[in-house]
Amino acid sequence: MSAETPKQAPSGPRAARKRQAIVRAARALFLREGFGVGMDAIAAEAGVSKVTVYNHFGSKEALFTAVVAGALDEPLAAAEHEDGPDLARLADAEDLRAAFVEAARAWVRAVRENDEVRALRSLVAAELHRFPELGRAWRDHGPAGHHPAVADALRALADRGRLEIPDLEVAIIQLYALLIYPQMVFSHYGTELSEDLTERLIVDGVDMFLGRYRP
Repeated sequence: MSAETPKQAPSGPRAARKRQAIVRAARALFLREGFGVGMDAIAAEAGVSKVTVYNHFGSKEALFTAVVAGALDEPLAAAEHEDGPDLARLADAEDLRAAFVEAARAWVRAVRENDEVRALRSLVAAELHRFPELGRAWRDHGPAGHHPAVADALRALADRGRLEIPDLEVAIIQLYALLIYPQMVFSHYGTELSEDLTERLIVDGVDMFLGRYRP
């Protein structure tokens, strides 16, 4: 069963808590049973009604893409902790390069150590063959929609005049390509980049990104 994507999802603190519960439940069930799991089961696991799930996400495809994208951006939520990647505060950093490098290190470290992120990536590759509509849902959502934490951080840097970003979607993909995608590609083939090479990729990646977008 599928429904049209809602024009405006519920908002507010209560709605945010429900959304988080739905994503957590869907993530656990997708990992356990694949994309074929029913929305009734996801709603029951989250402790909400199926109508609530559709009100927030519109379709199972949209929920699945939110789960996968959320897993990639999840380490960014660790900014609440001392060692978390604090992209949200980059716009206020006195030394932008140093702050960017530190945030990138924490982000990459979190992605490298998150087994569920790896499992979700493998799940996507497997389920795309059975459910081609997932590919369409992912494409239609767009980079900024998939990675709101990165998008918000880059918008803030642009708004404050720290960076000049004419094409936000391109910038998001470039940042992932420089920092995160190398880790994903190598781990997909059963190997890991060394700590030394990872550090060089992070530092050079930040320098390349800032070199492109600094005023």
